[in-house]
Amino acid sequence: MSLRAGFPLVVAAPSGTGKTTVCRALVARDPRLVFSVSHTTRARRPGEEDGHDYHFVGEAEFRRMIEAGEFLEWAVYNDRLYGTSFAAIDEGLASGRDVVLEIEVQGARQVRKRRADARLVFLLPPSWTELEVRLRGRGTDGEPEIERRLMVAKGELAAAEEFDYALVNDDLDTCVRELAEIVAAERRGDAAALRARFAPAPALARVGACPVRPSRGERVDSGTR
Repeated sequence: MSLRAGFPLVVAAPSGTGKTTVCRALVARDPRLVFSVSHTTRARRPGEEDGHDYHFVGEAEFRRMIEAGEFLEWAVYNDRLYGTSFAAIDEGLASGRDVVLEIEVQGARQVRKRRADARLVFLLPPSWTELEVRLRGRGTDGEPEIERRLMVAKGELAAAEEFDYALVNDDLDTCVRELAEIVAAERRGDAAALRARFAPAPALARVGACPVRPSRGERVDSGTR
């Protein structure tokens, strides 16, 4: 019997929604999933491991990789470069595993254009107020950075309807279980019912609108890494 080809599972969300926790929990419960490790030019934070959390590289190396066409997607966030290399996903896909890409909206759009087999999931916070509470509760960012992240989040929420699915992360176990249901249905090839159940529009209505949406044509830098 021929080996089943894996598919890229793209998960995007505004900063503070908890997508890293959700993605790590999903991969931990399913041996047929593998986590894609991105490249970045930002400095390594305490507790992070090179090759596990990110591949930490200098800007010259990152630019070389761009010129060489080594990235499936890449973007600029907070004056730092982030990207997913083809090598980061090809090995897992070739082995029949599905590869989880935890990236931002700009990167998700690039993956959509280049990988017809990609499935895109957008994670939403329970409410705009809760998103603000989570960002402020981290205690790691000053007020200007929090306000900037909130402005980015407005643009990202406006792009949620471009995704195949949208889930509200108001309970970790529930969100991980629902994401696992999506993966299982996509593997079976009978995801129509779940695409209707987890369509972006109802999820956005459940969460409610953010205070101000970006005006048409306004550019909002994306990225939540």
